[in-house]
Amino acid sequence: MRSAMWKPATGFEGLKENWKADLLSGFLVALIALPLSLSVAVASNFPPVMGLVTAIVGGLASFLTNSELTVKGPAGGLIVIAAGAVDELGRGNNAVGWRLALGAIVVAGGIQVLMGLFKLPKFADFFPLSAVHGMLAAIGIIIMSKQIHLAVGIAPSELIGKGPLELLEMVPHSLLHMEYHIAIVGLVGLMIMFGWKYLSFSIFKKVPPALVVLVVAIGLGQFFHLFEPAYGDISPLIDPGEFSLAYHADFGGMKSDLLPVFIKYVALFALVGSLESLLTVKAMDLLDPFKREADLSRDVTAIGAGNIVAGMLGGLPMISEVARSSANINNGGKTRWANLFQGMFLLIFVITLAPVVRMVPVAALATMLIFVGFRLASPAEFTHIYHIGKEQLLIFLVTIIATLSTDLLIGIGCGIITKVIIQLFYGVKLSHIFNPKIEVRAERDIFFVNVPRAAVFTNYLSLKSKLEAIPKGKVVQIDFSNAPYVDHTVMENVTRFKNGYELAGGRMVLIGFEHHLALSDHPLAARRNQKETVLS
Repeated sequence: MRSAMWKPATGFEGLKENWKADLLSGFLVALIALPLSLSVAVASNFPPVMGLVTAIVGGLASFLTNSELTVKGPAGGLIVIAAGAVDELGRGNNAVGWRLALGAIVVAGGIQVLMGLFKLPKFADFFPLSAVHGMLAAIGIIIMSKQIHLAVGIAPSELIGKGPLELLEMVPHSLLHMEYHIAIVGLVGLMIMFGWKYLSFSIFKKVPPALVVLVVAIGLGQFFHLFEPAYGDISPLIDPGEFSLAYHADFGGMKSDLLPVFIKYVALFALVGSLESLLTVKAMDLLDPFKREADLSRDVTAIGAGNIVAGMLGGLPMISEVARSSANINNGGKTRWANLFQGMFLLIFVITLAPVVRMVPVAALATMLIFVGFRLASPAEFTHIYHIGKEQLLIFLVTIIATLSTDLLIGIGCGIITKVIIQLFYGVKLSHIFNPKIEVRAERDIFFVNVPRAAVFTNYLSLKSKLEAIPKGKVVQIDFSNAPYVDHTVMENVTRFKNGYELAGGRMVLIGFEHHLALSDHPLAARRNQKETVLS
């Protein structure tokens, strides 16, 4: 009988011990990854098969990390960046833009490898969480703004060169001028994607709704004769493309007038990809039933190495993807072998199912992406941010609006600036922004941590470094009584650190909030000290 502290073995011992559970989970995750990888690639202006290439490479990349349950592969959060890279670098020529985008992916992968080796992922905690969530919500809106048109049969040529705000303005026009056969495929796909979780029969819960959409859409496509050439440039069925070693990354963007655009997309691939991966790894650590803790730096190194290989093979950028990682846990995956098995099953699918993939309507993939975008920008996300605090909602909305109006880098920058302005409004001194002057003293096995200045996202790394220096298994008391302001990002990050420290056998308590006024009823809301005199 296994003890409560039992953990799965790693390496080949883990394979021998858990191969049945990992094989089953890998197969089930592959069923989810197949349609999603195709849809992400299509939306990114890449040949659809290249989404599967990235997912297969992701299975191998998982062995460079110690994150046992995360699944690597293409994801919705990078669609906007990949599609933008193809458009801007190719200047209207998708074939040229694709190869130049591959060059940017390879360079970004190299930067991610260096980031991991130099332990830079710790700086992910610098970004305010509301701005990060705003960026992801904006990505979701951008995804939906294009896919809605494709789901009702609007020709892709009508969408070229239009930004997300223009595409949103076009929605009523597209609904009035839909091709009704294709729109029926899109409507049925949406009903399945959004309604599947409400089915009461448990047997249906095990089947991925995206896979059901594929099967049903292929049947509808044959029934409506979408394969006939009568649809002109609407292109109702996808062309999966072909994998060939002749496809190669083009680094010409580094030595031409495209250099500023090339650098921008290298930065976006490296920054946003790393941020999304780190958020996923942290979330999966909390869900891991065996309470294993991943090395974030090592995971970013693995993602970077995977991006180099995927980019050289013509594939999309990869991250540690949250939906497939969650499915891996729910399906009973135990070790990294599940991710490898997922890649092996996808390789089998690529070889055996190519003729079937050619029968998939574009509208079916569009509905999957609308669902992905909706999850990123759902009303529940807006409500959740509002419950944390009205000031967090302001940061969230500014980030969304700025991103939709400009691009991701400017959007996240505007969110950060808004956060700083709000903190100054609440009385945070400029001298506190980057220097919290954390004080630590030890008495026997108890460590007292005093935070005498404002604890905000810009100086959290200083607090975190002090906490990480405390040995495991001790009693730690963090006193915020003299901190004039503690922001939401610090509250959430320090609570996560506390949970991890206690899982490792220690004890941590947060004190000193008696005189702080929380800016909302949420337990992780920002807090402002109401004492008349606050130490500086």
